Amino acid sequence: MDIKTSQFTLPADLISGEAAPDADARPLSVFDMFRVGIGPSSSHTVGPMRAGLAFAQELEGLLSEQPGELSKLEVELYGSLAATGRGHSTDRAVLMGLAGYDPQTVPASVVTDLFGQILESGVQPLLGEHQVPFTYAEDLKFLPSTVLPYHVNGLKITVFGADQQPLLSRIYYSVGGGFVMKQVNEDPQEPEVEGLAVAAAAEVAGVPAPYPFSTARELLAHCLDAKLSIAEVVRANEVSARTEAEVDEYLDYIHQAMSDCVDAGCNADGELPGGLRVRRRASYMADRLSRRMGKHREGTRWAATSDDPMRAMDWVNLYALAVNEENAAGHRVVTAPTNGAAGVIPAVLCYLEYFCPEGRVYCDDPACPACTEQARSDKQVVAPAPAEGVDSLGPTPMEDASLTMQRVKRADCRGHVNVPAIRDFLLAATAVGALIKTNASIAGAEVGCQGEVGSASAMAAAGLAQALGGTPQQVENAAEIAMEHNLGLTCDPVGGLVQVPCIERNAIAAVKAINAARMAMWGDGRHTVSLDAAIETMWQTGKDMMSKYKETSMGGLAVNVVEC
Repeated sequence: MDIKTSQFTLPADLISGEAAPDADARPLSVFDMFRVGIGPSSSHTVGPMRAGLAFAQELEGLLSEQPGELSKLEVELYGSLAATGRGHSTDRAVLMGLAGYDPQTVPASVVTDLFGQILESGVQPLLGEHQVPFTYAEDLKFLPSTVLPYHVNGLKITVFGADQQPLLSRIYYSVGGGFVMKQVNEDPQEPEVEGLAVAAAAEVAGVPAPYPFSTARELLAHCLDAKLSIAEVVRANEVSARTEAEVDEYLDYIHQAMSDCVDAGCNADGELPGGLRVRRRASYMADRLSRRMGKHREGTRWAATSDDPMRAMDWVNLYALAVNEENAAGHRVVTAPTNGAAGVIPAVLCYLEYFCPEGRVYCDDPACPACTEQARSDKQVVAPAPAEGVDSLGPTPMEDASLTMQRVKRADCRGHVNVPAIRDFLLAATAVGALIKTNASIAGAEVGCQGEVGSASAMAAAGLAQALGGTPQQVENAAEIAMEHNLGLTCDPVGGLVQVPCIERNAIAAVKAINAARMAMWGDGRHTVSLDAAIETMWQTGKDMMSKYKETSMGGLAVNVVEC
């Protein structure tokens, strides 16, 4: 492919390979890296749903100019999309997209009911404006042994006119994290692609960034030259195309969506769908942990009591399990950077909020419901005991441990949460995610789970180190430690479901991220392996990894665990 040589480069060009990673690039934005969608997979559910929606919108434009009857719809899933498509609900996702639904806003009733309605009626709605005959067993084809040249996650959608000839046909590639590329030529061996820009990305297309970077070395150089933190560099790039208020509003929206997902997972019981009979654990675990708070060690009953030195780990495990159980159920999560790894960053954020002084604050505004008179007078906060039944986590992990907090203005305090620290966490995490996405991959189908959970762990480690006051070198070191020690991790989901080993793996990766950040904070930023080297190694390892270990469910645990 030709390398673009324009003044600056769009993120989609870097992802597609049309621009060199070391081009003068506008880095991927927080609006790109963190997006709300439905589970269980960003590459196999969210991406295909966006592809279906894009096809339906293009078809609508065509039919508005050339009205006519539609005789048939055909969907072909290739490679990994086909191999684990049923377990990842890829088929249902494409059909929901074709019907006009977006993964960020699709109603829960549509997720549960639309597929059955299509099967029963034999008709596929298109944007709610048109419909086309569709027989699922014949017209939706799973072709796992066919891998298209550009990417292992390929799909083709074709609609036929009244004359039984193709009216519109498009090939899409879901390249990880919900990012989708559309093939724009008809050469099957030399595909040319362009990104499907979501609305947020389209708004800033063509706006150069003040601090362009595509390597960690370039990022650190900007920090040194401008005397900025990594979070400040990312923020400067963000506000070059949007207002500060818009950026902060989106960061707060993402944080709230993550918190809501944790709460939802901690209050849901039952069995996860898919046939593995995996039961949710977060609700039971939340109840037990809440009951142990405030208690002290009695004999050998040490777990999660106030004098248990490892009690924070139990809560971090809980947060990650809660999110990934929600994802496995097909509910709404934040892609961070993928759905399969969606629990890592929320879990580490909760650790920052509930177990780190840097994450908790108080204000002197009488209107602030969280900051009581007692808290304002002694600069300490003891969270109230959880209500009977524990409807939400809230600040319950801190119930038995007072923290001295810094005093801040009202705008920076939200329920004792240090709002600027949370925003800086997400901004620093965005920088690392952008580096990985640009120079390697976040798709399990392309590089294994090292690209999903490994990337999330690196992003979370960087975010935590930033929020704890780390230097740019320490933040980069934290990300490198987390990435380095996820190298080689395979993606071998049992039954093609994002459940085993995915749910527990998020908890392990969250704890690893915290450890990486703490190790980096005890150093001075100097280390042997650079983040750039770790990312390049992950990419090379992923390319060398056999396909059966890359989200095909043809190797590893997927073939050694009985699905019943």
